[in-house]
Amino acid sequence: MPRQWKVIQTVREKFTCRACESIGQPPAPFHVVARGWAGPNLLAMILFEKYGQHQPLNRPSPRYAREGVELNLSTLADQVGACTPVLKPLYEAVRGHVFAAARIHGDDTPVPVLAPGKTRTGRLWTYVRDDRPFAGPAPPAAVFFYSPDRRGEHPEHHLRNFAGILQADAYAGFNRLYDGTRRPGPVTEAACWAHGRRNFFELADPALRKMNLLSPIALEAVRRIDAVFAIEREINGQPTEARLAARQRRILPLIDELGSWMRAERARLSRHAEVAKAFDYILTRWPAFTVFLRDGRICLTNNAAERALRGIALGRKAWLFAGSDHGGERAAVVYSLIATARLNDVDPQAWLADVLARIAGQPIRRLDALLPWHWRKPPTIHSAAAA
Repeated sequence: MPRQWKVIQTVREKFTCRACESIGQPPAPFHVVARGWAGPNLLAMILFEKYGQHQPLNRPSPRYAREGVELNLSTLADQVGACTPVLKPLYEAVRGHVFAAARIHGDDTPVPVLAPGKTRTGRLWTYVRDDRPFAGPAPPAAVFFYSPDRRGEHPEHHLRNFAGILQADAYAGFNRLYDGTRRPGPVTEAACWAHGRRNFFELADPALRKMNLLSPIALEAVRRIDAVFAIEREINGQPTEARLAARQRRILPLIDELGSWMRAERARLSRHAEVAKAFDYILTRWPAFTVFLRDGRICLTNNAAERALRGIALGRKAWLFAGSDHGGERAAVVYSLIATARLNDVDPQAWLADVLARIAGQPIRRLDALLPWHWRKPPTIHSAAAA
């Protein structure tokens, strides 16, 4: 069925009582936005197209006009801005759930932000809780933050109450989180083997063979690391104890051999060699790269956070830049909710439409019932003709 639009007109007649000299009128219907005109389904569609499909608002606006509904760009932008405060309580609930985990993934990506006569570079940060690789019972979730720059004080603020395991890349801004004197406690660093492997893979790309730039040492490093990944794929989704036992029995000997081989090969290389930099990336962070051997909850890579940021990286080619810092902050709220819905196999648009219709009447103590992992899709009402 093609998309259908409808306008609901509510007539609120006033009645007077001659006996008591009072005036009565039915209450106004609920509006998602105070004194608003857009219903929850339309608002959910606008939010999902902008943040879920990464389409700038100037693209759906003419499409709506061709369907007979004139909604200009500024009108759509106003609705997006008005919906964010309505959804903010759910965002706070998702954030609390993510940082209650003992292990999270973290990463960031650049976001161009409009400035007078140019664009400047802001950042979107994500932290992902996903316990499914070790059969954890907690539902997955992702929370996003926006910052106007990439200074280390931002992740320090995001994780100010977190003391657990952080799986991330080698960004120096995380270093103060790993300090043993930090309160409420130090964060345990777990490095990403996908990042370490990537440095070697770029030097072992078969396309370089034609230019005689392929590195046999890098090719051997990729082969050895891939052997570890092959075992990890077999134990993905198993309980913590089973993962740890398999790592100690099958992966530990491979890692010990890999470390010895890397140190021997690195000693023969010039410090200016490209492959030497790839060795140094891993060897200088060896404890962080091998901590997964002592904890079955830790993943081999930080790909959970990379996947959460993938849509933003692709969407930048469509929407080009955020309009302001406030726009980046609003984007972080909606990105968090859509990413969390997807992680829980929930249709983000249907969930947003239902949440926007119900959130005003939901008691704050029962707000968790609206979170994606507790949500159930309302039954669809079929017409007699459709049946």
